[in-house]
Amino acid sequence: MQSVEVGFALLAALAASRGPLMLRDLAAAADMSAAKAHRYLVSFQRLGLVVQEPASTRYDLGPAALSLGLAALTRLDAVRMARERLALLAPRIGHTLALAVWGNHGPTIVHWQESPLAQPVNLRLGDVMPLLTSATGRCFAAWMCPRGDGCPHPRIDAMIDEELRRLASLPRAQRHADVPTTRADVRALLAEVRARGMARVVDTLQPGVGGFCAPVFDSDARMVLGVVALGPAASFDTAWGGAVEAPLREMARQLSRDLGWREGERTAATPAPEAATA
Repeated sequence: MQSVEVGFALLAALAASRGPLMLRDLAAAADMSAAKAHRYLVSFQRLGLVVQEPASTRYDLGPAALSLGLAALTRLDAVRMARERLALLAPRIGHTLALAVWGNHGPTIVHWQESPLAQPVNLRLGDVMPLLTSATGRCFAAWMCPRGDGCPHPRIDAMIDEELRRLASLPRAQRHADVPTTRADVRALLAEVRARGMARVVDTLQPGVGGFCAPVFDSDARMVLGVVALGPAASFDTAWGGAVEAPLREMARQLSRDLGWREGERTAATPAPEAATA
C-alpha cells in the first residue's frame, strides 16, 4: 500500500502540472530522487498511465490515466443525469451534443451524443476546449470569472493571457471578428455571455462550424457542467431563441433545477481549477 501511495505522488504531480515534465522536475515535485521516480515511471509506462515524449524525453499522463479520469467524471450525478437527457434531446435538435466539465487543464469533453442526422465534427472525448474561441470555453470562463474587474483564479488569467498572445500572433486575415484580442475585449465578451445566459460561436473554433454551450448550476449556484451543441453552420441554427438554442437552454435550466439550483439566484464563481478533477 505504501508503494502505491509513493507512486501516486508522481501521477498527482503530473496532474497538477500545466504540461509534460522532465524527470528531475517531476521527481522534485513528488519529493523523491530521480532514480526512484524513474523506477515507478517505467511501470506506469507499461500500464499506460504515463507516456514519455521521444523528442523531449519529458513525461506526461498517458491514455490509461485519461480513461480513469473520464470514467470518474462521468460518474458524477450531474453528468449521469445530463447523459440521460441528451439521448432525448439529440433527435429533436438533429446535431451533435456533448457534455463538458472543468478538468485539470481546462474545459474537457466527457460525453458525446450524435444525432442520426448529425454531420461529423472533428472533436473527441477528452479534448480540452480553448477559453476564447469555443462556446464551451467561453461559458466556463464567464462563470469562473464572474467579476467585471478580473478573474479570481490566477491560473485562468494565465490561460487567457496565453490564448490572447496566440491569437494576436495570427495574421490579420486569419483573425475572426468575434475573437477577442485584448483584455478589454475579453471582459466585454464574458459579460455578454453572462447577460445572454449561454455562449455562442460561429466559425471561431473551426471554420464552418457553429456551437452553443449552456451552463448547468448546482445547489450552490456554481457551474458544474456545460451542455454543448454544435454542427455545420450551413445547417445549424445559430439564432438566439432558435431551433437549437431554445431547447438546449431549457434542458440545461431544468437540469440545474433538478440539481437544486433556484432560478433567479445569483450564480457564484466556479471553484478554483486546482480543486477540480479530471
